[in-house]
Amino acid sequence: MATQTVDALADKPEKTILTSEGDVHKQPDIEYHPNEEKWRARTARRLAENPALPKTPLPKGYPHVLDSPLVWEGKDWKDESQWSFDLTAVHLKEIDGALEHFKGLNVKPGRVNQDTFPLPTLGPALRDQAKELHTGRGFFVLRTIPVDSYSREDVITVYAGVSSYVGSLRAVQDKDAGVLAHIKDLTQTHPAKAIGAPAYTTDKQVFHTDAGDIISLFALETAEEGGVSRISSSWRVYNELAQTRPDLIQTLSEPWTVDGFGGDPTFKLRPLLFYTDNKIVIQYARGLFTGFLGLPRSADIPPITEAHAEALDTIHFLAEKYNLGLNFQKGDIQYVNNLSIFHARDAFVDTNTKQRHLVRLWLRNEELAWKTPPELETQWKSLYYSAKPDEQTFAPEPEIRSASKGGGGKYA
Repeated sequence: MATQTVDALADKPEKTILTSEGDVHKQPDIEYHPNEEKWRARTARRLAENPALPKTPLPKGYPHVLDSPLVWEGKDWKDESQWSFDLTAVHLKEIDGALEHFKGLNVKPGRVNQDTFPLPTLGPALRDQAKELHTGRGFFVLRTIPVDSYSREDVITVYAGVSSYVGSLRAVQDKDAGVLAHIKDLTQTHPAKAIGAPAYTTDKQVFHTDAGDIISLFALETAEEGGVSRISSSWRVYNELAQTRPDLIQTLSEPWTVDGFGGDPTFKLRPLLFYTDNKIVIQYARGLFTGFLGLPRSADIPPITEAHAEALDTIHFLAEKYNLGLNFQKGDIQYVNNLSIFHARDAFVDTNTKQRHLVRLWLRNEELAWKTPPELETQWKSLYYSAKPDEQTFAPEPEIRSASKGGGGKYA
């Protein structure tokens, strides 16, 4: 049964702030779910007010064109075999053997790694796929882990063990050094005010990035209808902006007010777009600037500007224009370069017997990793180096991450 859309439930207070000159600046008319009509009207209005915007110089040193396998459009891919890696019977037997080996060690779950989860032939193949993430197309799908053949604890161990060959470091995503997050509709069991992220609804999730280098999603179950996983090259989006709207690249490269949603500090200032070591990196989640359901945009922090609002919508609609829909099946693991690819998902419908349920790891491959932009170094250090293996925990059941809880938590 489809749940009520979050737009109908969300608290949408008008937000204003008084500047030192006494002028009142309002939060633009923008919500989490992008509105194409509003976007086109805002773009037309801003260009009418300042026709010189498209002639704005790019930030110093930024490239006019990115030329890389990471620049692609959805129509460039003709067949799933171009991005999927199919597990063979030999690979599956190796995984079973590695699981039994790890369980025989009687060590804590966070100790699962390439040494404790040996995959003689699959391991090297996965290391090759990790190179594809960093220097090739930027994504691949591993197909297919027989989910129903394992207990929940064992399937999580398999997921972590296999993924260690793609990225050996796992980021902390939640309190108690939780490194595994669940993506599942919880609107039937939790009030709307407790939900501060679209991951816990059936709603469409707009194009965005997570935190960290590599995003990995493992499908424990798919929806009855909908829920298509979509990805889009942020480098392709950059190229279009550089050609047509360099002013928006300028806007994205300047500091934005990132909402702390009641945390300390109440907000942070950082760009959304970086150019480091000859690589473009875009790191943003729309909800940080619009709020979502139980986490509305804080009223006591500086609002975003009309330029910011246009940039957010432009990123989304260009990513949508060039997206690739992945045929994400039960038992598949999706690996994505979070520094060069946006991801999103369609709205979906669950039933009592078939409910979309993903688990997520944020990974880093220290041998292949891109240089982290200086403005993100503190966050990355906290993500990947704050918890020792014996401290890492893997939540077995869905729960709302502390960073995504409504009512004063932090958005992630």
